[in-house]
Amino acid sequence: MSEPESPNKLLPSPEPQSQNGLQPAPEPEPEPNPQPEPVASQQVESQVPTQLELESGSRPDPEVNDVVDLKETAIHSNDAGNSSSPQPQLKKKDEGSRTFTMRELLHGLKNDSEPEREDVSSPYSQDSQQQQHIEQNNAAMDLINSVVGVDEEGRSRQRILTFAARRYAASIERNPEDYDALYNWALVLQESADNVSPDSTSPSKDALLEEACKKYDEATRLCPTLHDAYYNWAIAISDRAKMRGRTKEAEELWKQATGNYVKAVQLNWNSPQALNNWGLALQELSAIVPAREKQRIVRTAISKFRAAIQLQFDFHRAIYNLGTVLYGLAEDTLRTGGSVNAQEVSPNELYSQSAIYIAAAHALKPNYSVYSSALRLVRSMLPLPHLKVGYLTAPPAGALVAPHNDWKRSEFFLDHEKLQQVPKGEQRQASQSLSTRSDTMNGDKKTIKVEIADIVSVSACADLTLPPGAGLCIDTVHGSVYLVADSWESLDGWLDAIRLVYTIYVRGKSDVLAGIITG
Repeated sequence: MSEPESPNKLLPSPEPQSQNGLQPAPEPEPEPNPQPEPVASQQVESQVPTQLELESGSRPDPEVNDVVDLKETAIHSNDAGNSSSPQPQLKKKDEGSRTFTMRELLHGLKNDSEPEREDVSSPYSQDSQQQQHIEQNNAAMDLINSVVGVDEEGRSRQRILTFAARRYAASIERNPEDYDALYNWALVLQESADNVSPDSTSPSKDALLEEACKKYDEATRLCPTLHDAYYNWAIAISDRAKMRGRTKEAEELWKQATGNYVKAVQLNWNSPQALNNWGLALQELSAIVPAREKQRIVRTAISKFRAAIQLQFDFHRAIYNLGTVLYGLAEDTLRTGGSVNAQEVSPNELYSQSAIYIAAAHALKPNYSVYSSALRLVRSMLPLPHLKVGYLTAPPAGALVAPHNDWKRSEFFLDHEKLQQVPKGEQRQASQSLSTRSDTMNGDKKTIKVEIADIVSVSACADLTLPPGAGLCIDTVHGSVYLVADSWESLDGWLDAIRLVYTIYVRGKSDVLAGIITG
């Protein structure tokens, strides 16, 4: 190989195999006390030079501190005359006569200067960890084996769960870091807890749930992105909290549950069920915490239910839960003497909002007895014969864009068929029949009217062409309609109500909603 033109020029990397057929020498493995071996009978006559490839930008004559950045070197023969005769490869037994690279020498010095460290992966420590896992597995299996179903179906199901638990226990004994097995075993423990009789003390439901929580904890430690584990872990903690009533211990458990729902939603934001359960946990927590913290937690629960509905418009459980938490907020507000200031929603408005969500849940699932019972309680709080009545700022009828001074705050109503502006000067009468109101509205050409069947989408909006406030955009097959709500909180109510009526229409349940508000 030709010499470099100047000492500052980088040498090319040695090829895996040189022209004379020699392979790069393997780096020797350090041993505590290597025994000298006799040199092979056929010696390498010429001394083998080494080539060092400098890192880009390094100096031609690096100091000792820079040598650690150099790449591995290859060994070549500089005796061209010996190229025809085969050369033996340098193996570990040839270390006594071979030439060491600078990296190898420095590595040896470093190893000599460092104190010996305890081998953390020694057979003793591995055996200890394995024994610990076996003991934990045995304790969990003892709990599962002692579960007896309350009926034949429960006993049959428990036999299946016990068989599955043995499989997962065996998997974990083979590989303690198998987070899938840990997660599935936690599910088995959680399902087994549902098979325990409420009067059972050995095993107790709480003991099984506690063991399941330990498995979820270990699974998420090994795989921090396992969002399903966080979700089911939160459910297990919630079940443990329910057993403790309204105690300080229950408060701590509800806080732990909400923390796990936070992680589950962060890892999987498109989970309406996790958001709904998060709202339920907050609702339970609000019943335990001091009064000064309650309203903040309730407001957060409302936002979680609303977020769940926005992900799945027909999620009737979240719709109903939002109605119940609003009803509770109305009760608390009324008990404390009404709204604190004019910007807060009045108790009557909260009751009306609660009735809207409960009516929508019933329309989507009319056979649910819980929804039917709740509807009988709140139906009178609706602005019958409509679902919602309130104020919105609107442009002149027929004008998509108008000067801000031309926009007027006026009354609107929403029913199962349309969103419509009340004509100027007409007084709303709750006792007026729906048919009479519809005839009056249809006869007035100067009002804004949006048919539910024509809606494409509903969303909040902000645009300089709109007056200041919370903008509402309703896209229809005939174009867009822009309105402005009195506040962002009021806008949330309008958005939800219009979306729910549209969802009920799409699901073919408009007749059920019509029966609620007109029957």
